[in-house]
Amino acid sequence: MLGEPNSVRQAERRAETRREILDAAWDIAREKGLAAITLRDVAARVGMRAPSLYTHVDSKHAIYDAMFGQAWAECLRVCEAALVRAPGDVRGDLRLGARTFFDFAVADLPRHQLMNLRTIPGFEPTPEAYAPAVAVMDLTRDLFARHGVTAPEDLDLYVAVVGGLVDSQHANDPGGTRWGRLLERAVDMFLDNLDLRGTAAAGTSRKDTS
Repeated sequence: MLGEPNSVRQAERRAETRREILDAAWDIAREKGLAAITLRDVAARVGMRAPSLYTHVDSKHAIYDAMFGQAWAECLRVCEAALVRAPGDVRGDLRLGARTFFDFAVADLPRHQLMNLRTIPGFEPTPEAYAPAVAVMDLTRDLFARHGVTAPEDLDLYVAVVGGLVDSQHANDPGGTRWGRLLERAVDMFLDNLDLRGTAAAGTSRKDTS
C-alpha cells in the first residue's frame, strides 16, 4: 500500500506546527498576559528560531488573528452543542444560551479579552477569523427569532446584559460565582421587560419598528 504523498505529509506537519504555535501563544497569554506575546518567545517554546516562525505566521498580529479565530470557532462549537438540548420555551432557551456563553467566557480571561474586549491596540481580525464570531451571533439571533423576537435592540440588550455579567465576574470575583449566580435572574428581568405574553401563540413577533 502506497504511503501518503509528500504534499499531504507536509501539510499535516505544517498544521501540527501551527497548532503548537497557537498553544504556545495561549500559554504565554495565560502566564503573562496577551500583550506579552512576542514572536521570539513563541518560537522558543516550539523549539525554533524566530526567523523560522515567519514561515508559519508573518507577524504578531497574525498570531492574534489565528488565536481569535480559534477561540470563536471553539465558542461556536460549544454553543451549537448546547442548543441541541434547548428546552423549546423562550425562558429556558435564553437562559441556556446565556449560561453557555457566560461559562465559556469566564473560563479563560485572556481568551475572553481577545474575543470581546479589544485588548490589543491596532489589532483587527481578518474576515476569516471573524466569521465564527458572526456565526455565534447569528445562532443567538435565530434563537430569538424562534420565539418571535426580531428587534435588533432587544438582541443588543441581551448581549450587553450577559457581557456585563461576564466582565463583572472577571473583574470582581475571578474564579468565583458572585455574578454567575445572577445570570438567570438577569435573563428573567430582560424577558419580563419584553413582555412576550401571547406572542408565540398569536403568531406575531416583536419587530423593529424604527
